[in-house]
Amino acid sequence: MVDPKLLELLVCPLTKTILRYDREANELVSEKARLAFPIRDGIPIMLVDEARQLDETSA
Repeated sequence: MVDPKLLELLVCPLTKTILRYDREANELVSEKARLAFPIRDGIPIMLVDEARQLDETSA
């Protein structure tokens, strides 16, 4: 689980838009950039190189 206050501050590093927390996948999702940033040991990894590209069916 990520601190809710931290989630309020984080934005997508590419688009600077709000991120959606996907609890099931343990990722922060940028709908605009179509990227999902992993959360490891409670720490969001906000590197584009570490992000997973979303396909058309996920979101």
